[in-house]
Amino acid sequence: MSDFPWLSLLILLPLVGAVAIPFLRTSPTLVKQVGLGVSLGTLALAVAVAFQYDVDGGMQLTETHDWISAFGVHYALGLDGLGLLLVLLTAVLVPIVLLASWRDHEGYLDGGEQGSPAAFVAWALALEALSLAVFMATDVFLFYVVFEATLIPAYFLIGGFGRVGRSAAAIKFLMFQLAGGLVLLGGVIGLYVVSAQQGTPSYLLSDLAELDISTSAGRWLFAAFFIAFAIKAPLFPVHTWLADTTERATPGTAVLLVCVLDKIGTFGMLRFCLGLFPEASQWATPLVVVLALVSIVYGALVAIGQDDLMRLIGLTSLSHFGFITLGIFVFSTQGGTGSILYMVNHGLGTAALFLVAGFIVQRRGTASIREMGGIEKLTPVLAGLFLIAGLAALGLPGLSTFVSEMLVIIAAFQYAWYVGAVAVTGIVLAAIYALWMYQRTMTGPGLDPVPGTVATTRDITLRETVAVAPLFVGLVFFGFYPLPLMEASDPYVGDLLSQVGVSDDPPEVTAPAAGTDVHSDSDTAEEGEN
Repeated sequence: MSDFPWLSLLILLPLVGAVAIPFLRTSPTLVKQVGLGVSLGTLALAVAVAFQYDVDGGMQLTETHDWISAFGVHYALGLDGLGLLLVLLTAVLVPIVLLASWRDHEGYLDGGEQGSPAAFVAWALALEALSLAVFMATDVFLFYVVFEATLIPAYFLIGGFGRVGRSAAAIKFLMFQLAGGLVLLGGVIGLYVVSAQQGTPSYLLSDLAELDISTSAGRWLFAAFFIAFAIKAPLFPVHTWLADTTERATPGTAVLLVCVLDKIGTFGMLRFCLGLFPEASQWATPLVVVLALVSIVYGALVAIGQDDLMRLIGLTSLSHFGFITLGIFVFSTQGGTGSILYMVNHGLGTAALFLVAGFIVQRRGTASIREMGGIEKLTPVLAGLFLIAGLAALGLPGLSTFVSEMLVIIAAFQYAWYVGAVAVTGIVLAAIYALWMYQRTMTGPGLDPVPGTVATTRDITLRETVAVAPLFVGLVFFGFYPLPLMEASDPYVGDLLSQVGVSDDPPEVTAPAAGTDVHSDSDTAEEGEN
């Protein structure tokens, strides 16, 4: 247990910023500056926490305090490899979103009190604080509370900012998420009943892991948790809120929802479905694998036929979350490590794609692909960045998404050859939608701006470059050197699979030791043959 409440401070800083921002609303510039400063401070604190983390694994920097003793509820936080990577991803993306969205209220909003910069910044910081709490909660009841609380800022970010139809998209998003939360509540209550029957009730993960849960009870509880996480992720067939939300929301909001909030779904599958109900997870694997494969293929196919650029990008994430879920439920270290790396790399790549696409939409005055074309002649740097982000979406070698995608594909073939074969079609379809998306938007003779809109033809600005540069650096760096991500994730995956009862060799990325002759083994073998 940590002597200093690092994790509580990590939650408190953006939360205090969110509360303070409305008092500065009379000065939009000051609001943005303070919001960006708070988010950068949160990032610095997250990095400081990461330096204290021991990559050998285990739950670290823990904080545990009684909250509701009668029900065994605690305010309990902790970090393991999975939580650490998602905390860092969240802390990185929020300042990027705030900087990239600096002028979004001028181009995307159509008036209204909720369209003020103060509201956007405050809700974004609130969503950051609650998301961090989700990734660090080690008490199931605390997790459920912050899991549901994330819907509040998310709803207002969708409904208060963006394009026409955003209110309907926000309501649809909320209805799906509340339905999932209601099912999850049933599972949370069920855990209390099981723990109370076996002694003192407790919601601590460490206590719940020691429970002897019957087969039938475990399967019912697994179903409740999995349904909620499948909606959050999202996974076919409970994904229909995704495309409407990303189409109507601002690019910054889409990044926060798809690259941060939706990760809670796959995070929950690892932390709770596999961690608490290993037998039920293996029992449900055939069905989950089918749903993941349908998500991979269906998401890519539907994305190909879209005309709205932001909707297209949103639907690609359905396919990507299918890969993540598949990696989780094939029960191997390659699959588990690949899925965790996929969460991080998807966050970087899709954030870059959303934000660069948002810059393009602002310049053209429309998100309709058929009304674009020829942009690369006027904005070559912006077009180049859009191409790189699109190539990351299809898993080009040399970019970070390739590493995670290949690990999942290898694990899928190890599980069953036909599962791997179907998953590979997702890569082929991704190449089609990514390259066709670039061709239709960037090449050709070019079209005039939509009448009645303010559209510019300038290339990417300094502010926009600074905002998205870290994403592209991460895509290239982790594409060639994924070892830091794997060092954090491998111990967690190994511990999780040993709890499930699976044991195999983890994927390794190592370099020869200094002074070692890399040909010595083969030379020795040849000498023996001679």
